[in-house]
Amino acid sequence: MIKIFLATHGHLASGFKSSLDILLGDSSNVTIFDAYVDEHSVQSKLDDFYRNVDERDQVFLLSDLYGGSVNQAMFTYLKHQNTTLITGVNLALILELAMKLEPLDEKAMNQLVENSRKALLIVKDDQTQFFDDDFF
Repeated sequence: MIKIFLATHGHLASGFKSSLDILLGDSSNVTIFDAYVDEHSVQSKLDDFYRNVDERDQVFLLSDLYGGSVNQAMFTYLKHQNTTLITGVNLALILELAMKLEPLDEKAMNQLVENSRKALLIVKDDQTQFFDDDFF
């Protein structure tokens, strides 16, 4: 099973989770943590999260900013097996990952990141086609 832990500075993680619930209806495989809004730490929430991770689970740790304190705290959890850390996330990446049912190999993970990069673009009013057929 794929399990996702999304942590951000402030309430961004909660906002992503709200959007996921609207778009997917169920995003129960996504655990979120809004850092620096209360006395809880990223480490304590990750420790709680990993108590419910099975050795067969594939874990994705998602953070908002490479090199930020949240990302640095999450980096220390890469020692856990089947754990991948992705930073600089956007809704496109989180949405696509949350819909996955089967574990991903490295090629699929790289494609997922590339797809999320393609979702970041400047939209001009003269564009005739907004999305290609396999965007989502």
